[in-house]
Amino acid sequence: MFAVTATKIDADDPLAGLTTGERPEPEVPDGWTTVTVKAAALNHHDLWSLKGVGLPADRLPMILGCDASGIDADGNEVIVHSVIGDPDRGGGDETLDPKRSLLSEAHPGTLAERVAVPRRNLVPKPAELSFEEAACLPTAWLTAYRMLFDKAGLEPGSSVLVQGAGGGVASAAIALASAAGFRVYATSRSEDKRRRAQELGADLALETGARLPERVDAVIETVGQATWAHSLKSLRPGGRIVVSGATSGQVPPAELNRVFFLQLQVIGSTMGTRGQLERLARFLVKTGVRPAIDRTLPLRDARDGFAAMADGDLFGKIVFTP
Repeated sequence: MFAVTATKIDADDPLAGLTTGERPEPEVPDGWTTVTVKAAALNHHDLWSLKGVGLPADRLPMILGCDASGIDADGNEVIVHSVIGDPDRGGGDETLDPKRSLLSEAHPGTLAERVAVPRRNLVPKPAELSFEEAACLPTAWLTAYRMLFDKAGLEPGSSVLVQGAGGGVASAAIALASAAGFRVYATSRSEDKRRRAQELGADLALETGARLPERVDAVIETVGQATWAHSLKSLRPGGRIVVSGATSGQVPPAELNRVFFLQLQVIGSTMGTRGQLERLARFLVKTGVRPAIDRTLPLRDARDGFAAMADGDLFGKIVFTP
């Protein structure tokens, strides 16, 4: 089958280890099944894998990709939940299983014509969502959903700042927060991305680091070092930063005096549960919200999509179709 594979680790030139071509059919352990992929979405996770983050060289070659929608072995339209873990080991939450991984870390991923997954990882795809839209949900959109509605503890009428409008999690957070009735502020260095953030539902989009009209209840933070100080300054006393990424660097000044004096909360968040993925899909059907798709490419042109993500030349998700 055709697949997109990491064959070499190169932290400076990640695309040097990207290979497209034929790979063996997936092995199917007991309790697993196969999905014929109809659409798969690209994530920063895939670029980090090519840099060796979470994917050591001794696991190569590894088929990349966390996100997919397709047809299962019984002919059902499904969304693939990419967290491979045991909810019992995580106290009912597979993301807290100490041994959990994502597809493409220990098991071959979704950027292929077929992928093997545990049966419990299949979520019914609503007919109202296209395969391309559904493929955007398992990583970026699920992460944003959990950050907003679980970790941030926000209620309708709350205020939220989304840093780095344009990325997959950020664009999802803007759309979901707006649909939930939050006041949404977004930042970007790009005027075009600020405009598009407002089209997604942001009440106001500002230059990165600009002063907000109010201090917010929560910040959705995926950028890290470049925006961390602004995120802390933008919170009301007792507010929360929910962080799920650090694309600009992972060691910003902590500013602990501000954290304890204003009783701020810094909360980590990674992915989401199968149940949350199912509720996210239903939320999109109910509200009419749909993922922003930057472009759809044939899987054979995956290198072009990876290059666009590496250059930051995108708004929303890049989707591949076999």
